[in-house]
Amino acid sequence: MALQPEEPAIAAWCTGGMRALTEHVLALVGPHPGRPGIIAVDGRSGAGKTTITSRLVAAIPGAQVLRIDDLDWNEPLFEWDHLLVAALTDLRRDGALALIPPAWRSHGRDGSLTITTGAPLVIVEGTGSGMRAVADLVDLHIWVQTDDDVAQKRGIARDIREGTNGDANESVQFWHRWMSHERPFLAADRPWERARLIVSGEALPGLADGEVAWAEGPLLEGRRDFGPDSSRRSNA
Repeated sequence: MALQPEEPAIAAWCTGGMRALTEHVLALVGPHPGRPGIIAVDGRSGAGKTTITSRLVAAIPGAQVLRIDDLDWNEPLFEWDHLLVAALTDLRRDGALALIPPAWRSHGRDGSLTITTGAPLVIVEGTGSGMRAVADLVDLHIWVQTDDDVAQKRGIARDIREGTNGDANESVQFWHRWMSHERPFLAADRPWERARLIVSGEALPGLADGEVAWAEGPLLEGRRDFGPDSSRRSNA
């Protein structure tokens, strides 16, 4: 798996079904009476964060999602930490959230970001969701690790398909402009060093249909606890 030089790679993974991963996630989050458990699903653009989040939501009744793409809409790139801190502070205090990000009003976007009362779990999904500024505000930080080339091809193909950033040429140009901000931010913030769980965002060789691969975090330089013969498989 080819990664940016500052991000260590997992040498071997635990593999199993989504039920096993979900049970492990819930055990790591733990109970939080009066408020939802809060999970950050972080990773580079195109890593597969949305897919992992969707699978967790499908497996956990009542789980809700707060998407960074909505929170940081039309904000300066990676200069919205104050918005995420405020949102998670309110969510932990009130057990619910109703927020209109400032750029929504100034750019004519209607609606609000809403988390309703009674959610057992809220997943904050998006690049930067586990940034250092909110390390004490999330109950579990998941880092999604994916080969750089896979993530780039996936991300550009998605942007072209959705037409969000223009035609094919414009989408490629936008991707590289975005990377010129994302990569320095992640290199400085190093979110994988705070993640308690690392999940592969791609279908690794040997995985059966529906299986997922994960490893315990944090992911630190020089880590040697996972070697080439240390794969484990869950039967769940």
